[in-house]
Amino acid sequence: MSELYYKDTKPQGAPDFYFAINATFRFILRKFGQDGFIRWLREMGADYFEPINKQWRAGGLSAVADYWRAFFAAEPEADVIVNETATEVEVVVRSCPAISHLRLGKRDIVSCYCQHCYYLSQARARAAGMSMVVEGGNGSCVHTYALGDVLVQDLGSIKEAS
Repeated sequence: MSELYYKDTKPQGAPDFYFAINATFRFILRKFGQDGFIRWLREMGADYFEPINKQWRAGGLSAVADYWRAFFAAEPEADVIVNETATEVEVVVRSCPAISHLRLGKRDIVSCYCQHCYYLSQARARAAGMSMVVEGGNGSCVHTYALGDVLVQDLGSIKEAS
């Protein structure tokens, strides 16, 4: 199985997809509130991404690093470095392709946009027997993954997007 759950015939995705994601987040927040938004992200992380979560369980941190390298290679305008050690994987997003494109398109970015990375990825990490945290946001951030339940997220360390 590939590092990515999906396969596309083009080398990179279309950045206008970020407009759809932002609009979808806004819709879910209005219809179901913050709790519904978080529940949706967690369910997606655990259910939709289960094939990748299974790879992470089997392959450990190396599988996490391989996934994020492949993921960001397919993201237009991504400026990301993935660092891997024996105890953690650090995904350093120097320039978030989503936030950059939303700003370029003069979109009103959902303020909790950056929190989605935490809730979605935390559910995925948990399903793989790992923990993860996010620091930063609003255009650049760092995601850290570790085996076991050793990392604790301070939600205040995730910036609101604007």
